[in-house]
Amino acid sequence: MAQRILVLHGPNLNLLGTREPEVYGRLSLSDINERLENLAQAQGAVLTVFQSNHEGALVDRIQEAAREGTEYIIINAAAYTHTSIAIRDALAAVCIPYVEVHLSNVYKREEFRHHSYLATAAQGVIAGLGAFGYEAALQYALAA
Repeated sequence: MAQRILVLHGPNLNLLGTREPEVYGRLSLSDINERLENLAQAQGAVLTVFQSNHEGALVDRIQEAAREGTEYIIINAAAYTHTSIAIRDALAAVCIPYVEVHLSNVYKREEFRHHSYLATAAQGVIAGLGAFGYEAALQYALAA
């Protein structure tokens, strides 16, 4: 049976490629997802991607992942990383291991970005590697 992995993208990530490219890079979200889908397919994994600007939709998708038998989550909760106890609680409730990803190095940015509600329960946190951070997280999930 193929490994099932969910990639969650939070608010404003649908604007990648045009939103502050000096911070977030020039690749679009579609470009990133395509790279991940190709990598997963080459390894025989089933990859599902989901993006929402709405906290509740991300919580709903996390809960749905448990019902689907998802084995790993890669999440860039974007701004919700620093504000959402609801997303953290949803991740804890489903007991699916996850890696937190950030395109930018949050520790070189504003102070409010230095705290993550998700990090304490994550298998790992990848920050500052741009789109490659997603690929590194996927490689890790595939090896888990």
